[in-house]
This record gives sequence, structure tokens and C-alpha cells, in this order.
Amino acid sequence: MEEPTPERAHWAFAAFFTGLAGYYLSTFAVTALTADRFEQFDVSSPPVLGPLLLLLFLPNVLLGAGPAVISRLRGAGPTQDFGLKPTWRDVKVGLACGGLSLLVAWVVGVLLLSVRRDTADTRSALEDIGLLSGGKSVWLAVAALFVFAGAPITEELLTRGALWKALEHYRVPRTTILVLTALIFAFLHEESWRTLGLFAQGVAIGAARMITGRTSSSMVAHATNNLLPAVYLYAGAS
Repeated sequence: MEEPTPERAHWAFAAFFTGLAGYYLSTFAVTALTADRFEQFDVSSPPVLGPLLLLLFLPNVLLGAGPAVISRLRGAGPTQDFGLKPTWRDVKVGLACGGLSLLVAWVVGVLLLSVRRDTADTRSALEDIGLLSGGKSVWLAVAALFVFAGAPITEELLTRGALWKALEHYRVPRTTILVLTALIFAFLHEESWRTLGLFAQGVAIGAARMITGRTSSSMVAHATNNLLPAVYLYAGAS
């Protein structure tokens, strides 16, 4: 299936900003609703809050919901606009780029730790999720599944889907699009100590999109990249 021409993606910036707005508004709402409840709990011995893990993922879900809805209303639909049905080539390219993403993340991580071993705050958000879930539970399994499959879908719909097509619509060079979407991908995670590594991963994942011209390939790359964190989240929970 061929991608629509850039002229058919006039809606893509609206899709991108709708997803981004949904993300930040829902983050604000979730924070406001839960702030008073957890003012005094000890993170070393937290209450089991498994069901509330779903709230943590709501903003991420809305990242992809915005592009999907706008594409349905103003485009040809997300399946055609973003190429969501992966071909065998998408899978092969995605697996290769996902493996490259893991490699560059490891290299950058080692370099950063050697430079800032005494000052870097390397506490992972995955560790907090594991603590709040109360160990190995059905909620933790759902969280791990979302890290592996859900986040790659929603984040790729926003960055290598809507934003990529928006920039493509205005004839921005593909290499520039690759760099810009990787930057947005990195800053979206809001983990300052990982920004450089996330940018490098974003370039590797975005390479799959650039090679195939389809978002499904970057989703495969992203899922490949997230497999180890998902396994760590579930298997490493105490």
C-alpha cells in the first residue's frame, strides 16, 4: 500500500498538537486527582496501587489517540495514513533498527555513567512502577505489556506518524525530519539524564520510518527497543 502524498497530510500538525495537548492535559488532571492521596507514603514501603497504574498510562494513550482521531476525521484513516499494517519488510527493518537502538542506548549510557558517575540520578521510572504495583501481579503484567506494545504504538503515532507527515507535507528534508522527531521523542520522556540516549534511540527508531516510509516499521523498532525494559519491569519487581 502506497503512502498518501504530502498534500493529503494537511491535517497532520493538528493531529500532532491534539495528541500533545491530550497528553499534557491528562497528565495535569491525573496529578491533580492523586496529589493529595500520596503526600506521606514511604517509597521504600509503598502501598500496593496496582489498579492506579492504568492512570499512569492514560496520558500516553492520548498521545496516539489524537493522531488516530484526526486522521479518521480529516485524512484517509490511520491504517492508510500511517501504514499501520506491517509488511514483512517493515518487520525486518524494524527489528534491525530496534536492535541498533538498544546498542546505541547502551553505548551512550556507559559513556554518560563514566562521565557523571557521582552526580547522575539514574533511578528508573520502571522501578517506581514495580514498587507501586506490589510485586509480580496482573497489574504489573499489564504495565509490562503496555511498555512493550502500547507505548510504541502511541508514541510512534505522534512522532513518526503525525509529526513526520506534517513536516513532510511542508517539504522538510527527510534527514531534518529524522533529527527533529528524535528530539521531540527524547524531550517527551522528560528524563533529563537520558535525553542524549533517548535522542540516539529516536534516530535509530526513526531510521526504520525513513527507510520504509511507513510508521509500522518504527513501531516494530520501538517495540524491539522496549522488550528488555518490559522484561526488566516484570522480572525485576520485588
